[in-house]
Amino acid sequence: MREALFIKRNKERWQQMQMNPSDHPDETAEEFIQIVEDLGYSKTFYPSSKITRYLNAEAGRRYLNIYDNQKQSTNRLVAFFKYTLPTVIGKHQRLMLICFLLFLLFVAIGFFSARNDETFVRRILGDGYVNMTEKNIQRGKPFGVYDSGNELLLFLRLFFNNIGVALRMFAGGILLGTFTIYALLTNGIMVGSFEYMFYSKGLLSESLLTIMIHGTIELSMITIAAASGLILAKSWLFPGTKKRVDSLKQGALEGLIIAMSNIPMLLIAAFFEGFVTRHAGMPAWLKLLIITASLILLIGYFVIYPLKLKRAQRLALKESGV
Repeated sequence: MREALFIKRNKERWQQMQMNPSDHPDETAEEFIQIVEDLGYSKTFYPSSKITRYLNAEAGRRYLNIYDNQKQSTNRLVAFFKYTLPTVIGKHQRLMLICFLLFLLFVAIGFFSARNDETFVRRILGDGYVNMTEKNIQRGKPFGVYDSGNELLLFLRLFFNNIGVALRMFAGGILLGTFTIYALLTNGIMVGSFEYMFYSKGLLSESLLTIMIHGTIELSMITIAAASGLILAKSWLFPGTKKRVDSLKQGALEGLIIAMSNIPMLLIAAFFEGFVTRHAGMPAWLKLLIITASLILLIGYFVIYPLKLKRAQRLALKESGV
């Protein structure tokens, strides 16, 4: 599309947003998203144009309008999780799917490696952990490791440990993604070995029902953390038409935004592991209910909602004539 036609089709909408900016935080966030979409189009096709500078200024103005008032701190948080994060997630869903499939592959490698090598589980999980688990199985409490210690202290320890792992996977993207992939590999193999240990004792279904109470969210966040690191690596390795440093800055920002989604999700996972998983004797239907609710939350927020938001943005652009 020629620049003149691009301006003609959108000029009235831009002027309307400039002359009558919304005071409602949700509407302001929507205007910001629309301006950012226009800015992305303009940067791609008219990088040195005045209209690109104008849209950049308007985007910056709306960004400040969303975040400059301390009284709206709650609204800022809502806007981040309602618009900013899902918009970035929608942009990188394909990479997140690749990370998820890779993780499943690594889990399968761990499971079948353990099946073909009797010493594999001990080499991966350690003799101490395996011996403790075997003793728990013998005394009829195969998941006794989860009901030991103080619930609150366990919850806090698990949360901060998992956050540390997630942030390291993100930061590992700067090393061309090698550390991130390695961390995904080791975690996947560990999970596969862990599940084979229970499979070999005839406890696979019971293990999955118990572990996935917290593991549904926790393991999903491993793939999200890996995606955040690979976004950083991708921006460095494949800058496209941008300068490498500019691409790296954008990749670092978008990777960090996605990494931020780990905080509330891992908080939920740590709560489940610290306070709920320890009750391994609860009915199977209750375990399935928790697992299903977790899946609905994950699929709804990380798959369906970003797609709906992306579709709404495209529709808005289409209606504006772009």
